[in-house]
Amino acid sequence: MGLNFRKSISILPGVRLNLSKSGVSASFGKKGIRQSISTSGRATTTLGIPGTGVYYTKQTNVKKLAGGLKDKFTGKDDKKSAGKADKKSADASAVSKKAGADEAVLAQNKQQVEEYEAYVASIKSVHKQSDGMIDWQALNKGEVPTNIVKGSQEYKDWLELKEFSDEVLKGDIDTYFAIIDEMKPFDDLLEFGSNFQVGTDRADLLEIEFGVKSDDVVPKIEMSLKANGEIAEKELSKTAYYDLMQDYVASTTIRIARDAFALLPVDTVIVHAVDNILNTATGYEEELTLLSVKFTREKLMALNIAMVDPSDALSQFECRMKFKKTQGFEPVDRVLG
Repeated sequence: MGLNFRKSISILPGVRLNLSKSGVSASFGKKGIRQSISTSGRATTTLGIPGTGVYYTKQTNVKKLAGGLKDKFTGKDDKKSAGKADKKSADASAVSKKAGADEAVLAQNKQQVEEYEAYVASIKSVHKQSDGMIDWQALNKGEVPTNIVKGSQEYKDWLELKEFSDEVLKGDIDTYFAIIDEMKPFDDLLEFGSNFQVGTDRADLLEIEFGVKSDDVVPKIEMSLKANGEIAEKELSKTAYYDLMQDYVASTTIRIARDAFALLPVDTVIVHAVDNILNTATGYEEELTLLSVKFTREKLMALNIAMVDPSDALSQFECRMKFKKTQGFEPVDRVLG
């Protein structure tokens, strides 16, 4: 799924993006803001040198991981044969084929349920994956890693990335946007139906708006395997659905901040999660802010990412979130930079 851009969006005070099929233009109303860009859904080539500490690598999309399980299921046919001694071989062959077909269906059902369970687990743990950290200081020193051969593709990638280092370390905002446009750090999250807007007027901060698109991402049914091997589906309770949605939004918000810190030497990343929800004041669905968090590099890097609960982890930061177990998110005002 590609990006679902709006025609005009305010991403910072005095700054609006004007979006259309033909391209993107920016409207500026505040001195010092030079540019704002957005990601695109097209495929990208990653720059960097894995294993050197100077690299930027993309992780495999978690949804593809969930949908790509290749476990092989085997089952034994425990039915006892009660056929007569003179049973025809044709009948025996038919029974064998039916047993094989039943085993194939059972294996297929098992795989489908496991894929569902893996997908649910993946949208609760988006934060556990992240892009490789770029060490701009090491890159700027210009010492070619010993495992890179001059003239190789890795060497060319290293040179291409190094060209940005001087301006990045100077805090040049135009260079920040050029890197975001080139590297597209959030493209792997587009598989979840999300979109992103990035803006800043400061060298130490990025502000990112994340389109939740919960209807495209969070399942509304629960899938399990019956004792007879058939698939059972039932609608998730409101509590279970909203709990899963909260985990997904919180997890993805943390992941966005981690990727932003990995890409650029900023100290603060503000992430706003928005979605189309009913505005009870107007009676209409509107795109409203559900979650707004100001992450600092030091605090985020201090978390044990593998063990944290994403929703609980947000309490470590300046965070605005109103959430009810049976009603889900309510609109909030945004955290300011």
